[in-house]
Amino acid sequence: MWGAIERLGRDGRTGGYLRDAWSSADLELREWFRQEAARRGLDVREDRNGNLWAWWGDPSGRPGVVTGSHLDSVRQGGAFDGPLGIVSAFAALDVLAARGFEPGRPLGIACFTDEEGARFGVPCMGSRLLTGVLDPDRARGLTDDEGDSMAEVLRRAGRDPAVLGRDPETLGHVGVFVELHVEQGRELVHTGDPVGVASAIWPHGRWRFDFHGQANHAGTTRLADRDDPTLPFARTVLHARELAERAGVVATFGKLRVSPGNANAVPGLVSAWLDARGGDEGAVRALVAELTAFSGAEVSTESWTPVVDFDAVLRDRLAAVAGAALARPAAAPALPTGAGHDAGILAAAGVPSAMVFVRNPTGISHSPEEHAEESDCRLGVTALAAVLEDLCRS
Repeated sequence: MWGAIERLGRDGRTGGYLRDAWSSADLELREWFRQEAARRGLDVREDRNGNLWAWWGDPSGRPGVVTGSHLDSVRQGGAFDGPLGIVSAFAALDVLAARGFEPGRPLGIACFTDEEGARFGVPCMGSRLLTGVLDPDRARGLTDDEGDSMAEVLRRAGRDPAVLGRDPETLGHVGVFVELHVEQGRELVHTGDPVGVASAIWPHGRWRFDFHGQANHAGTTRLADRDDPTLPFARTVLHARELAERAGVVATFGKLRVSPGNANAVPGLVSAWLDARGGDEGAVRALVAELTAFSGAEVSTESWTPVVDFDAVLRDRLAAVAGAALARPAAAPALPTGAGHDAGILAAAGVPSAMVFVRNPTGISHSPEEHAEESDCRLGVTALAAVLEDLCRS
């Protein structure tokens, strides 16, 4: 399975992946998901928001146990973020089927659409729409870098944007959700464990800063006569770093758009996107408020996710089952994460949710250097299969 998707959306120059939601690479991956489900006799359904669900058993009678993740990527991202959870889900079902296991409740694999938000700016788009966290009118109006609205993109992909929105029927099929994911950090390297579980997701958000100036000729406009928006932007970047260090949080300007974008012109507009996260929600919000006042920019919130504490009973149950499945001397370690996930959106909506992490020896993510050893990935499948079997018996 891994070999079948490894080439899709890969940039031959960098080794990174370009798998924007609803791009040709994403559509190929979605078709691959359908084919893998069909090979196993699973019933594939696409909900009103484009999320895919492959079911072993009918969830309409009783809510099921669901695992899975996403197949889209950040631009120039790594191979594991998202797809590892999908491939491992199919592999875990193969392990259970080979044992002759018959689930006592429906067992499903979810493939959430547009988890990264690389194209339209809002992360976890599919799960936010599913749970009603994101207003469908706002979603339809979001635009990509080419100026195409999400509604237009969906129409070209053969979907009806008018049906976007909260989907209580689909959500009601999910009794519990477990997402396997490559660790985005090195905590498991330090503990010496191949697999861990998530305790919480830090609060995090994205904000757009628009710095307005006046476009003018780069050669004929005196410095004293310029209204150059790159200067307040540069000061804001430095101040964000200072505030983050002081507050013990992280703040990143990772996306920048300069208009009109001519090398021989003073820009008229600089649009920059701030990503801010931390263990203390108040500290993150205080940083954004102070930075907004300092910058003088026009600031708008693109997304915000409060802290998510995963259900402690479910977390401890997973940790114990995973540890036993791997013959470890103790339960799998629990660790918080600063990365957002669909599991966090479902948990905030009241769905019992948990996460299994697979060790990342580089600690690097959202980059081609993201990695997981095959031996650890196989142990992740072993742990996930044991967890699913345990949950399907209850």
